[in-house]
Amino acid sequence: MLKNTNIQGGHIKVLISRLAIVVFLYIVSRILFFAFNHALFSEVGVWEFMKILVAGLRFDISVIILLNSSLILFSALPLPFRQHKIYQFILKILFVLINSIAYFSICADFTYFRFTMKRTTADIFDMLFLGNDVPRMFTQYMSDFWYLFLCWLLFVAFTIIGWNKIKLKTTLPQTGRKYYLKQSIQFLLIAFVAIVLFRGGFQLKPISIITAGKYTSSENVPLVLNTPFTICNTILQSRVKENTYYKDSTELNRVFSPVIKLNNSLPFESKNVVVIILESFSWEYVGSLNPTLEKGTYKGYTPFLDSLIKKSTLLKCFANGKRSIEGIPTILSGFPSLMNNPYITSNYSGDKVNSLASLLKKKGYNSSFFHGGANGTMGFDAFVKMAGFDAYYGRSEYNNENDYDGKWGIYDEPFLQYFAQKLNSFKQPFISSVFTLSSHHPYNVPGSLRSKFPKGNLDIHQSIGYADFSLRKFFEIAAKMPWYSNTIFVLTADHTSESYYDYFKTNLGMYQIPFIIFSPKNDLPAVHAKIAQQSDIMPSVLDILHYDNAFVSYGRSVFDSTYQGFSMSYMNEMFQLITPEYLLEFDGQKADKFYGWQMDSMLQNNIVQDKSAKLLEMERFIKAYIQQYNNRMIRNQLTID
Repeated sequence: MLKNTNIQGGHIKVLISRLAIVVFLYIVSRILFFAFNHALFSEVGVWEFMKILVAGLRFDISVIILLNSSLILFSALPLPFRQHKIYQFILKILFVLINSIAYFSICADFTYFRFTMKRTTADIFDMLFLGNDVPRMFTQYMSDFWYLFLCWLLFVAFTIIGWNKIKLKTTLPQTGRKYYLKQSIQFLLIAFVAIVLFRGGFQLKPISIITAGKYTSSENVPLVLNTPFTICNTILQSRVKENTYYKDSTELNRVFSPVIKLNNSLPFESKNVVVIILESFSWEYVGSLNPTLEKGTYKGYTPFLDSLIKKSTLLKCFANGKRSIEGIPTILSGFPSLMNNPYITSNYSGDKVNSLASLLKKKGYNSSFFHGGANGTMGFDAFVKMAGFDAYYGRSEYNNENDYDGKWGIYDEPFLQYFAQKLNSFKQPFISSVFTLSSHHPYNVPGSLRSKFPKGNLDIHQSIGYADFSLRKFFEIAAKMPWYSNTIFVLTADHTSESYYDYFKTNLGMYQIPFIIFSPKNDLPAVHAKIAQQSDIMPSVLDILHYDNAFVSYGRSVFDSTYQGFSMSYMNEMFQLITPEYLLEFDGQKADKFYGWQMDSMLQNNIVQDKSAKLLEMERFIKAYIQQYNNRMIRNQLTID
């Protein structure tokens, strides 16, 4: 006869106790992970590690809920036979098996981390089965690190003993409407709590790898995370594949190498750097950049930017992506998102990366990033923290909802004024970046100013005028500040937006954005590149400052006399390479389309069948670029230590 139980208290307390065993072991595993790799986290003191332990609980509980969802489901279902021995034995096997697999990944990372410098992600499965030597590798690993196997056995044993120590109360069978109603309500509450814990809170999006950057520096992010979380967080995501276009690394580096050592013999100049990233500022919207549009009568929507361009260095630039979440890392860290998922939400968001902030920190710079959107928008706050920025200023820090646009965040004019005032409070030298937002759909403009800007042909045009007006106000106040004359200003766009003219709807024009460098002292070197890309911004700024250390970037300095310029992008699993004369589309194996865009700007004449020498040269280059990108991303080699 089945022994029934009243789940009131009994089953729920037992469930929580069983899950608590796993939570405890995850905490222990983080301590062991730190102990095994202490030399790699030498700057983490006791207090910092305690904070990391607390922050790590958010990620631990999330993945524990995910992996034990079946246990939670079958323990909370209002079924009268849940206490039957066979039923409980099945739950025990399920509990021990699933968590034992998770423990194994954790223990393996105690030492494997030293080789990758990141928590293992789902791409490990691709690497494991890349060849036929998995059994040999596994045997060798277990032989060299036998003590990890012992740790794993202890974790499993503790889990089994813990389960056996937790007993269910037995009660007389209960049935009836009241019983099932009560238990059903309880089940729904448990499900609700479990979903919240799995998501890591009530925020719009579930926590991810990049979220860990909010709690510590990029170097310490692996301490906050746990291996089951990083694997589960990436297992359904697209991963880049390790490439072997070039077998010889010498030839690969000759064709393209992302390791840059600027040819500077002059002493370093401690100039301030301000990078202004303008939301959706397509080349199309700037009147002075399009003198032939509308038979020479086109004025555009950016009168202030037009005036600034006359005093600045201007490059015809092509964005490396089409989304803000792709543009910010490219501009600040020098690498594009050449994969289906943007870097910030990808498997590799835990990789250590360069940035203007991290590189200039070695020269005594303080750094900051400003964005008037809600803190957490697109993971920008977490990314810039991981990229080495000292501080993030968002809508929360602005702390005045009177200037909220009702959709995205703080209007550009007041936020750029706030940006200028904050810059005035920083110790020099500083590197700071601001990302505007008013020219983002739904293109809100303050009511009192709407009549000031032409509506244009597209909904975005009026908001572009407002953003340009806000930029003018920023420079008016900045010009009065003591740091202004010793500052390099870089202005560009995160990506393009909707287009009115046909050229800007092509695969060429749809990426075209301005890249403006302005120095109040008018002392910039001569530009040699004929075109540029967003990933050229970081090396170009460092070149102006005469930076003398090597770093990784997938762009080049536009001041390099040997650089003609190029741009890489990726969309719909197609790579696109733009050079000063040609555009090549590459599907990963072969060239698909090839245009001479200087003579064929509308890209109507595909000359890929000609197999010209230039096409073959570009094909060799794009293969080297992809191989250097994918393989370094997989191996966490985006920096030079």
